[in-house]
Amino acid sequence: MNGERQEYRAYLVRLWRVHSGGRLVWRATLESPHTGERQVFAELPELFAYLERKTSGLDLIAPGEDRSGDDEGLCAE
Repeated sequence: MNGERQEYRAYLVRLWRVHSGGRLVWRATLESPHTGERQVFAELPELFAYLERKTSGLDLIAPGEDRSGDDEGLCAE
């Protein structure tokens, strides 16, 4: 596409609230639809930090490189 770098990330995000230490907090899982691997987050800032790392430019895909099944930061629940 006119020489632009195309990158794509797809995740299924699940959010739910639980009581923890006398307060309600959000928990989250992030699942790769390509591999089925899941990462669990105890609080939303952890989820946001993970997504920031994955989209910050530090995890770039070279043009033409196929890493569609490569979600190295994810681990099974």
